Amino acid sequence: EGLFGPELISPTIAASLPPTYTLRALRKSDYAIGFLDVLRVLTTVGDISEEAWNERYDWMSGQGKGGYYLLVIEDQGRIVGTGALLVERKFIHNLGLVGHIEDIAVAKDQQGKKLGLKLIQALDFVAEKVGCYKCILDCSEANEGFYVKCGYKRAGLEMAHYYDGSTSKDMPGKKTS
Repeated sequence: EGLFGPELISPTIAASLPPTYTLRALRKSDYAIGFLDVLRVLTTVGDISEEAWNERYDWMSGQGKGGYYLLVIEDQGRIVGTGALLVERKFIHNLGLVGHIEDIAVAKDQQGKKLGLKLIQALDFVAEKVGCYKCILDCSEANEGFYVKCGYKRAGLEMAHYYDGSTSKDMPGKKTS
């Protein structure tokens, strides 16, 4: 059982993958088959215990329909790619939904196979199916060309304010030490 049902998996994208590859929702059991290793290609992950993983997964799955859509591509018992769609519920645009694409990552030995493109297309499919009126993402200047190929266009400027993390420990779903 994954974070969401198979009806949100694009049959076209799933069929376009090599024969041994499967596109599906994140499962709790993906901790053991390399999900975090794939994310480490993208950024710092940290030393996450299976207990902490299970707690975060349960929190995400308990948020109700329509908050977190994490996709993975699995090849023969190993996660080789992942991407996330977070759905924001707005008051504007007639209580519209905005998709935020995050954490697109492909295992080093799988890069160059267009798996990143397929993940973006699959997440766009999910966003449209759940009723988002748009999907946005942030990327580095170096990755802009990739996202243009995926159908995205520059639409503003990203701003960030980073925190040391000391104030977020008591947030729901945040593992405390």
